[in-house]
Amino acid sequence: MRQPATTIDLRRDLVGLLPRLRRFAITLAGDVAVADELVQAICQRAITKGHQWNGEGRLESWIYTLARQQWADDSRRRKPKASARSNVTDIREAARERSAVADPDVIHRMIAEMPDGVSSIFLLVDVEGHSYQQAADIMGIPAASVVSQLATARLHFAGLAGSHPIHRY
Repeated sequence: MRQPATTIDLRRDLVGLLPRLRRFAITLAGDVAVADELVQAICQRAITKGHQWNGEGRLESWIYTLARQQWADDSRRRKPKASARSNVTDIREAARERSAVADPDVIHRMIAEMPDGVSSIFLLVDVEGHSYQQAADIMGIPAASVVSQLATARLHFAGLAGSHPIHRY
């Protein structure tokens, strides 16, 4: 059995996770500024609750779970998004209206504008390499929901691939 992680190790490892944690926060928040505030709150929460980390499993899974919980707590305190996208067709139409320049901000916006939860599942499984079960545990949903949300995300990007100007020759 592994020894519990120390606060110093947790802080060091947390710094290493910051870029991935920020990407995950962007999928939750849909806005870079809000995501940055969320990352700060998550880091504070992780350090405060560091004694709860038992050193088993993946630290990033525990941190992502804290992030989801923090986002849910914050969401209860604020009004719901006024114009949340509700289906893949709306997302495709919005993506086609964007500029032809493919930069990280455009990609982050494309991911963040996906329906709630879908972008987070996409990031966890296809970008970060978590298993379906790990993603389900992080997001607090059944594994079957991960499968359907991931399918929605993959269809979204498959639809964009043929229409994005960078792919036209």
